Amino acid sequence: MKIAQLRKSSGPATPLEPMRGTQAQDAPLGADLPVWLRHLPRYGIAAALALVVIIALVWLLHAWSQSRFTVSAERLRIATVERGHFVRDVAAEGTVVAPVSPTLFAIAPGTISYSVHAGDSVTQGQPLGTLDSPALRNEYLRERATLDSLNAALSRQQIEIRRQLLTAQQQADVAQVAIKAAERELKRNQWAWDLRAIPERDYQRAVDDVATARLNFDHARDTASLERESVVLDLRTRRLERDRQALVVADLKRRVDDLTLRSPVNGMVANLAQPEKTKVAESAPLLTVVDLTALEIEFRVPESYAGDIRPGMAADITLAGRTGHGLVSAISPEVRDNEVTGRVKFAAGQPTGLRQNERASVRIVLDERAHVLKFERGPLIDELTRTVYLVHGNRAIRVPVKLGAASVSEIEVLHGLAPGDRVVISDTRDFSDAREILIGN
Repeated sequence: MKIAQLRKSSGPATPLEPMRGTQAQDAPLGADLPVWLRHLPRYGIAAALALVVIIALVWLLHAWSQSRFTVSAERLRIATVERGHFVRDVAAEGTVVAPVSPTLFAIAPGTISYSVHAGDSVTQGQPLGTLDSPALRNEYLRERATLDSLNAALSRQQIEIRRQLLTAQQQADVAQVAIKAAERELKRNQWAWDLRAIPERDYQRAVDDVATARLNFDHARDTASLERESVVLDLRTRRLERDRQALVVADLKRRVDDLTLRSPVNGMVANLAQPEKTKVAESAPLLTVVDLTALEIEFRVPESYAGDIRPGMAADITLAGRTGHGLVSAISPEVRDNEVTGRVKFAAGQPTGLRQNERASVRIVLDERAHVLKFERGPLIDELTRTVYLVHGNRAIRVPVKLGAASVSEIEVLHGLAPGDRVVISDTRDFSDAREILIGN
């Protein structure tokens, strides 16, 4: 029998009871909890996701703040730290100057006339012009006439002195002759007195005559000596007056000779200080001559180098594309505008064709050492630099360093870097002291 026939043959259908399920056993756990507590798992997941997002944003912001600068590698200059020979030097700009450039001044009021022009080559002693000063020439002629008068007076004084000396000598000689005559007379009277042929009075008179003659002789001799000393003193006084006047005349003659301007050195006429045929006052500048055989380079360096630069140090001079050797000849003890002035002279002969005030470069070697940790010096890196950017791959990190002596092209490393480190030496002021920068292609 088929199942369908069985269904049809069955009696009236009896209602079926539903199958008992597990509804009575299962009950929602949060049926009795608050709404916010029933939704806590979903809030926890959302909060966790939000926290992760916030942490990621904070990390990204921190990373962006620390490396917000991205610089192309082509804009950066990078140097490698190495150990080797270190030469400490200083470079300065200088000008060609003439340490021997005398200026001629007017020695008296007058009218100037030049015989040369600015730029003319001259030799020592060559006439450069004349200064017409009638007042000085007249003074010279007057003083020379006074000297001639004193010479004549001195000649007359010498003649008078000889006459006085002769007179005093004559008196002394006469007194000496009188002594001899008195002595002869005394001898005759002595003989006669011994014979009692004359009175004693005559004999005593003869003795007195001898004493008187000797006394007159002594006085004449002393007078002649005093007269000689007196006339010698007068003669010396007259000679001193004559010599003083001779010095005045000699000085005036020198000044008159100096009215003809002559070059004091071999060189070139730098400038004519006065127009032609101009009346000038005493001590007015007339012209300047430059000695072109003794040119030097005058330079200026910061005062921090003043204590390290000494006369005799070696220096390199670059002039018109040519490099030569020189020596520091002088360094000024005076500081002006935080700079010190010095001079360098050429060591192996002065180049030809130099001109005053021509521009030049000077490099002075201050110190040389071996096995020094160093790297190439950037434009803004010096002894006071305390941080540099150290390159690691595509990043540059700012690190503290301690630098030592600096030269024109290199700087010494005392602490903070090691051989092989790569350092950014270009201008990093635009980075605002960022701790890290990114280096792009």
